[in-house]
Amino acid sequence: MAIEIERKFLVDHEQWRILNKPEGKHYRQGYILSDDIKTIRVRVTDEHGYITIKGKTKGISRLEYEYTIPVNEGVELLNNFAVSELEKIRYCISYEGKVWEVDDFLGENQGLLVAEIELEDEAETFKLPQWITVEVTGDKKYYNSALSIEPFNTWNV
Repeated sequence: MAIEIERKFLVDHEQWRILNKPEGKHYRQGYILSDDIKTIRVRVTDEHGYITIKGKTKGISRLEYEYTIPVNEGVELLNNFAVSELEKIRYCISYEGKVWEVDDFLGENQGLLVAEIELEDEAETFKLPQWITVEVTGDKKYYNSALSIEPFNTWNV
């Protein structure tokens, strides 16, 4: 059984701008199904396609199954079956022995920077990089599936 244990944080724009970071990878991802119990997501990059099935979040954990698929099939699934989509540039940054995935959203979510860290255990401790601000782990509006339906730039901030 595959379990994803993940925490999410907002990123300080000024600190991010000056950070020496690796090249990012463009993601196009869409949702075939997304409700409170399960999510079926398709994601494509230039090199790979993925289909991911995620279960209901309990605490900071949920079941997750991800499979590599051909890019052309991923694009076909997105074009023919996705009910919502988003795009982002993902940066993978190592910090204090952990990998942080930072998503710089595009389109109607432009301006939103979210960092995720995957953990081995819910009680695992880790150090926060200086570019991290507020934790948004339990806030559903920051879920990618929610952002694909109600984008960041439509929020009344």
